[in-house]
Amino acid sequence: MSSEAMSKRRLIATIAEEDTVTGLLLAGTGEVKNGESNFLTVIPGKTTIDQIEDAFDTFTTERDDIAILLINQHLADQIRYKVDSFSNAFPAILEIPSKDHPYDPEKDSILKKVRRLFGE
Repeated sequence: MSSEAMSKRRLIATIAEEDTVTGLLLAGTGEVKNGESNFLTVIPGKTTIDQIEDAFDTFTTERDDIAILLINQHLADQIRYKVDSFSNAFPAILEIPSKDHPYDPEKDSILKKVRRLFGE
């Protein structure tokens, strides 16, 4: 990847429930540009799995300004096949806990890949 392409990757995208998104926006990670944001607020019972998949695809393949994608682990579980099959270096996908769903290292796609590399 060229240094020019790397310099474009400056944003943190988020797919998470409302409290996580709010906290990250207050920390300054949000950006809305040309009608597109770098976050998806998932509302239980309203946000569909298709919408989560579309946001994941947008942040990982369509946009070249995303360096890191933060996703609540319980939401990553809903699209696990996409998360586990994503193999590009950028954006880095980090699974994070939410207040109602604790982090489970056994489900984390990055940790699974590291364990395979070390033969565990």
